[in-house]
Amino acid sequence: MTKNILKYEEKIEEIIAELTIEEKAAMCHGNGLFRTEGVKRLNIPPMKMADGPMGVRNEFPDDSWVPIGYSDDYVTYLPCSLALAATWNKDLAYKSGQVLGNEARGRGKDIILGPGINIIRSPLCGRNFEYMSEDPYLTGEMAVPFIKGVQEDNDVSVCVKHFAVNNQETERLNVEAIVDERTLREIYLPAFEKAVKEGNAYSIMSAYNKLYGYHCSHNKELLEGILREEWGFDGIIVSDWGAIHDTELAANAGMDIEMNVTYNFDDYFFANPLIKAVKEGRVKEEVVNKKIRRILRLMYKLNIFSEERKRGTYNAPEHRQLTLDVARESIVLLKNENNVLPLKDTKIKTLAVIGENANIAHSNGGGSAEIKSLFEITPLLGFNMRLGGETKVKYAKGYSADVSIKEQLINEAVELAKTSDAVIIVGGLKHTAEDLQLENNALSVTKDEEIKRRIDSEGYDKTDLNLPYEQDELIKRVLEVNKNAVVVMLSGAPIDMSEWIDEANAVVQTWYNGMEGGRALAEVIFGDVNPSGKLTATFPRKLEDSPAHKLGEFPGGETVNYGEGIFVGYRYFSTYDVNPLFAFGHGLSYTEFKYDNLEILISEKPDDIDVLVKFKVTNIGEVDGAEVPQVYVSDLEASVERPKIELKGFDKINLKIGETKEVEIKLDKKALAFYNVEDKKWTVESGKFKVLVGRSAQDIRLEKDINIASNYKF
Repeated sequence: MTKNILKYEEKIEEIIAELTIEEKAAMCHGNGLFRTEGVKRLNIPPMKMADGPMGVRNEFPDDSWVPIGYSDDYVTYLPCSLALAATWNKDLAYKSGQVLGNEARGRGKDIILGPGINIIRSPLCGRNFEYMSEDPYLTGEMAVPFIKGVQEDNDVSVCVKHFAVNNQETERLNVEAIVDERTLREIYLPAFEKAVKEGNAYSIMSAYNKLYGYHCSHNKELLEGILREEWGFDGIIVSDWGAIHDTELAANAGMDIEMNVTYNFDDYFFANPLIKAVKEGRVKEEVVNKKIRRILRLMYKLNIFSEERKRGTYNAPEHRQLTLDVARESIVLLKNENNVLPLKDTKIKTLAVIGENANIAHSNGGGSAEIKSLFEITPLLGFNMRLGGETKVKYAKGYSADVSIKEQLINEAVELAKTSDAVIIVGGLKHTAEDLQLENNALSVTKDEEIKRRIDSEGYDKTDLNLPYEQDELIKRVLEVNKNAVVVMLSGAPIDMSEWIDEANAVVQTWYNGMEGGRALAEVIFGDVNPSGKLTATFPRKLEDSPAHKLGEFPGGETVNYGEGIFVGYRYFSTYDVNPLFAFGHGLSYTEFKYDNLEILISEKPDDIDVLVKFKVTNIGEVDGAEVPQVYVSDLEASVERPKIELKGFDKINLKIGETKEVEIKLDKKALAFYNVEDKKWTVESGKFKVLVGRSAQDIRLEKDINIASNYKF
């Protein structure tokens, strides 16, 4: 146990002996939308929670989803998890966690509900922006430092979510994920295992969906078997809000705290029904006592009973600086033909900024990810701040939900583009649907269908990859009059660019990028910052190219069949030779990098394998820059079907003009293994493997075969 909790065990047992079953139950369920009940007579306070991880959500009353509305809950708005992962920078992940933990404690919270580390299975999932990647290795490597940052020195717990196989919003409360054991182990569980074993996460949130016939909150094999017994998790398990449907099943499966979206707190499954179940012998009181032990242990870990507990703070200047640092490194340069970018501000007297997303704040949307941000710099504001009074920045909305003015908006944008020295189009998606004017226009779809088409949000999955509101037509017509117009896509997931990607010379991907997102975008476009972001999810050319839609199902009905198995994301595209629009790991720079001198050293031990991958990277361009070398592994002689390549290591390095650095990335037996369903063990088979080093899953620069002499099972 961490933080010397053993010394509190005697005290914990004394408290449990004093508690009535009514008091125990009160500690195990919500008695407010974001808090449990304490035990005043024993000086046990409630556990206070808040949504994250893009920031600490605004305050609600105990019994209403209408925000309190005071001015004291404005906070730092962090870039979304997908943006953070796009930095491929573990140090920034740690520092982001530090900021979130510090702000959560500053707001008086004990548990921050994040990070979300579910796998991006389909580009349509409405919560992809809250997750990190389609790849379990990258997700785990970025989640672990984030978790440590939140919990270390902040007296705050993460609540890693959503455990497990929660990859869609459609029918999320009841849909059953049909996934085979190997796929579960290789794709959907590894990041959670790292969060527990390496991140030492204090709290886990169970998912809504069913797995192997049971809701995850009722799933004893998942919660007790895998999470506690196999991985050694000693923290608390919190239900997603409304994820429990049965008192006995959830209580006996290892669930600790039930939360919900309703206000009938005494009727929660872990409230009066739990008391009744214990008194009738359907749930043993010792089962409840185990929950109380875990809750009290967490309280001691967080110094809740100590007068020296950390205070924390929020809206600190250094927190805002961190959001800028992350936003700068998250932006991905997708395309830059003829070196259109960076734009030269000295040559631009008039800049046309086109697109509704240039002038929208995104912090207040997305469902539970919404943030009451202290401020938010939009792209339009960022461009104006960057260019100052010497350049005239003119704005045209370009598109809107109101189709009755579509042609007018496009014409205005095209005319502005004709008369400007440079043009930046900012399109994409957004979080909210507050501006829908469907009652007054000619759209033939329902409001709910239109919402699904256009937003990244909890509660909705998109129905296609298309840009909403005739953005494709807008972009094409602007490119006709200015072929060097810079196209910026602002979204939390891949979108279809096929109608105009060949005509666009410069394309930039940005995200829901925090309170400083507009400033960071301007700095990248005008060359103050050399872009270094890399995609963490494959951008397909069309939806049917995505494996969940080609080989599996999405979103299914009562069940959803994960027929693609382990071939998720780039694993599918590389193995089946499907050419993506932009590959996993892709991201250009304003400089060029050369890779050479690949050397691989192998040391086989009785219980492990040490593979040291060494190579050199040189900045051969004309500006300083950062690069993310990626190491992939291919099993050339496997007895089972395996992906053509799998990411197993990466680093982020800064290189000045002409500078060379030697990169060393260590691999172990897990990097070479697959999960063997016959003996329930990870397995490395002797034989030939290929180690590949590149800039993306599609841009491999170096490769070398290696031989493993022995077999390993673990």
